[in-house]
Amino acid sequence: MDLGIRGRTALVGGASKGLGRACAEALSQEGVLVTIVSRDARALERAAGEISARSGVEVGHIACDITSPEGIEQVLEACPGPDILVTNAGGPPPGDFRDWDRGTWVKALSANMLGPIELIKGVLDGMIERHYGRIVNITSAAVKAPVENLGLSNGSRAGLTGFVSGLARQVAQHNVTINNILPGSFLTDRLKENFDFLAGKRELPTDAIINERLASVPAKRLGDPAEFGAMCAFLCSVHAGYVTGQNVLMDGGSYRGTL
Repeated sequence: MDLGIRGRTALVGGASKGLGRACAEALSQEGVLVTIVSRDARALERAAGEISARSGVEVGHIACDITSPEGIEQVLEACPGPDILVTNAGGPPPGDFRDWDRGTWVKALSANMLGPIELIKGVLDGMIERHYGRIVNITSAAVKAPVENLGLSNGSRAGLTGFVSGLARQVAQHNVTINNILPGSFLTDRLKENFDFLAGKRELPTDAIINERLASVPAKRLGDPAEFGAMCAFLCSVHAGYVTGQNVLMDGGSYRGTL
């Protein structure tokens, strides 16, 4: 299927590795002119080169902290009018809410709620003027089923989800869509860190935690980031113009609810 986005421009956050990179790869394969963002300049430059080599399309890169006001300003100056925006930042650390002070909460909200909102604010009017825009926020399956040790993520991502739900309906008439993808257990560095945390907390080998997680996933495997990237690319395509304000859950069937 031709997604109809060749020659479009995209800005993808947290894209030096993991799910952000998978989204950038999928978009680049469709001929989108992608600019990727990450704090790790060396990893970012390497990722841009590898993605470009595979797709044959040049990939731009901006090394900055996209969770800070200064980083957001830098990104929007370098890439002021993307047709596609994929917001993504590393999730906050796991832990016990009793150990989190106000500063910890502000940091989590800045990364996973306020930062994405500021990026959306910076690109939305241009998308409306051009009568084409696709915004995809990488959130978490925890929005649907909160994870007990990920309270910072549960709270901040739920806040973003509520904001997007209202905004998406306001701009749909302009062929601008805003959707969220909610990843479950995908094979990323972030997931490995969470497994290690749980293993330490429960005094078990990490492999035991992994096997326990696999047993709870109906698909009996972890997600492949390439699958996630493909979903992102579809939501950014011309074929997804009637899909907006949605939370697309990708968790191998782990969520047991019907809604």
